[in-house]
Amino acid sequence: MVTFGSRKLGDDQPCFITFEAGPTHDSLDSAKRLVAHAAKAKADAVKFQIFDPDRLVADRKQPFTYEVLIDRDSDRRETVTEPLYDILCRRCLTEEEWRALKTYSDSLGLAFFATVAFDDEVDFLEDLGCHSIKIASADVNHFPLIKRAAKSGLCLQLDTGNATIGEIEVAVDLIRSEGNENIIIHHCPSGYPARLESINLRVIPTLKQMFPYPIAYSDHSPGWEMDIAAIALGANLVEKTITEDRTTRSVEHIMSIEPAEMQAFMQSIRDLETAMGANRRMMTPVEAEKRMALRRSVHVRRDLPAGHVLQPEDVDYRRPGFGLPPSEAERLIGKSLAHPVTAGKALSWSDTAA
Repeated sequence: MVTFGSRKLGDDQPCFITFEAGPTHDSLDSAKRLVAHAAKAKADAVKFQIFDPDRLVADRKQPFTYEVLIDRDSDRRETVTEPLYDILCRRCLTEEEWRALKTYSDSLGLAFFATVAFDDEVDFLEDLGCHSIKIASADVNHFPLIKRAAKSGLCLQLDTGNATIGEIEVAVDLIRSEGNENIIIHHCPSGYPARLESINLRVIPTLKQMFPYPIAYSDHSPGWEMDIAAIALGANLVEKTITEDRTTRSVEHIMSIEPAEMQAFMQSIRDLETAMGANRRMMTPVEAEKRMALRRSVHVRRDLPAGHVLQPEDVDYRRPGFGLPPSEAERLIGKSLAHPVTAGKALSWSDTAA
């Protein structure tokens, strides 16, 4: 169990739902629109990415390849390659704009957090009053950054795409060494979008067995079937990317959900949680009553006189089940009737002689 602001995350809590808007906005205005859509859908949190491309990317021509959606009906796609620096520049905001966006998210009741790349960005999130910090999967071995984020005492979310189990263990131990047990571990399949063969949802139960912390699923696939499956496998948090238009020619839009789908996404998850129920078979009085209408009782096949000793051929099993159940038939056979019974009667113990 960990805390995220006023919320607790764990196996006995509702799934925490984060909408990722970091890669799919291109200005403060578009970021605010995505936050508004997330709030309308009743998400728990909205996430962004506070990266400074000029500091983060040494080679400004370093290529990055991803897919974009060309046609919705046919699912026709195109592979695009462009400099990673250009991609990151599209999602940059000033400190003043980030403050305005955090204030706006707060006003709509959404938790706000971000992925960061440098120590001073950790400081900035603390100053903003964020309740969580996320470490990108590419930085799972960036020990100085992880240690600085852990020292904040905030809920630390660790992406693990392309990381080995051993690397995850080392990163978690590093966070704990700073006295921070407020950890969420993300299973984050790589790819934009991820290939089905690389999603490996069975890793979620493995991580839950290995670590005493909530396990999250960061979805990189179109639609939300994988999110439903992840929650069924035990994910305590899901992170789904959102966009205003899936056909936008930029990274991650293809695997995002649009405003018209967001409420259905949320409802599907909440419906799943209701259907998952408890880990014990519990039955309400209404359900117990209804089941008896469909079960069977022991009935007599023909008129029988008082004193008749019941034989297997004297009885039949018919609905409803408000009389003696078929499971009592062996005890019933061989008993004498206390009084005459008519054909079709549902037998009870009072029909037999003591």
